[in-house]
Amino acid sequence: MATSKPQRFGDLEPSAWPGERLGLPESGPRSVGRIGRRFLALFVDWGLAALPAFMLIGGPNASVWNLVFFALIQIIFIPTIGGSIGHRLLGLRVVPIAGGWVGFWRPIVRTGLLCLVIPLLVWDSDQRGFHDKIAGTVLVRG
Repeated sequence: MATSKPQRFGDLEPSAWPGERLGLPESGPRSVGRIGRRFLALFVDWGLAALPAFMLIGGPNASVWNLVFFALIQIIFIPTIGGSIGHRLLGLRVVPIAGGWVGFWRPIVRTGLLCLVIPLLVWDSDQRGFHDKIAGTVLVRG
């Protein structure tokens, strides 16, 4: 009797390395960006967004402006330079799973979910957060 292929997501075997199920290499260029680089890139972007929010605008709504500037950094730079400033400084790129250009809608959806914070905490064995899964993207070294 032949073994059957998994029919449900819960039946899938975990990846041997992040990105295996996506056809990405285990290491080197185009491999999934690891958690250390990802968080450092996030802190760089958050810090860059804090500069105008707290130094130029300030006041009681500075933290809201920080989130707005953070979102703008993501939405503007992902489709234009392939990632946020933090991503690019740390050698990372946001690419669509289907290949090609990331477009405009993916960064908007990805950033909207990223700003909710909770999607960051939901990962799969390919180290893709919920925000990347919904947007159809993956953060790779590159």
